[in-house]
This record gives sequence, C-alpha cells and structure tokens, in this order.
Amino acid sequence: QVQLQESGPGLVKPSQTLSLTCTVSGGSITTDSHFWTWIRQPPGKGLEWVVAIAWSGTTYYSPALKRRSSISRDLTRNQFTLQLNSVTPEDTAVYYCTTRYGSSWGSWGQGTQVTVSS
Repeated sequence: QVQLQESGPGLVKPSQTLSLTCTVSGGSITTDSHFWTWIRQPPGKGLEWVVAIAWSGTTYYSPALKRRSSISRDLTRNQFTLQLNSVTPEDTAVYYCTTRYGSSWGSWGQGTQVTVSS
C-alpha cells in the first residue's frame, strides 16, 4: 500500500519561502497515470487544491497560486516538493500530500500544520 508523509517547517515568517516535501513509500512516483498532489486546508475553510506533478513530470498549478508556487520531484528519493514563495498569513493551513489516479484519490499523508507568522 502506498504511504505518503509530509515534512517541513511548522512555522514560516511572512515573505519567506515555504518548502514542504512528501516522501512516498510502497510505490513509485513514476507509476503510470498517477498525479502527485498538494492540497491545503486553511483554518475554518475547505480543502484547496494547490499543485500537482504527474508521473511523467508534467506540472499543474492552481491559477490562484501559480505565480508563487512550484513543484519538483526527486526520483532517487521518491519524493516531491512544494515551494510557495512570498508567504502571507493567508497561507496558514494544514498541508496534505496525496495521489490521484483517474477520478479517484489514493492515499493521503497525515497532513502538516504550517503557520505563517512573524
């Protein structure tokens, strides 16, 4: 069974860059037709899709965050990483990594709380 685990800082200062890594075990991030995804949930709000990288390496960005976000992957470590630049307190959220195959969501990480505050 595929398992995902988020890692990164819990506290980031405004204007800095947030970097979160998702480590995947039990499966490869190059598995055909899988989209490795970051989703976040701000306090009191619903889930927000942020960014994804396909098994092929193609990347997809939320229009709302496209100018500040990037996603990359490390095939040797079976990881994918979100970077979010120029963060503000509105980026405070629980960040989840997950995978999507067709119309189905696969495994999710447990989520990691990120707080943007000085």
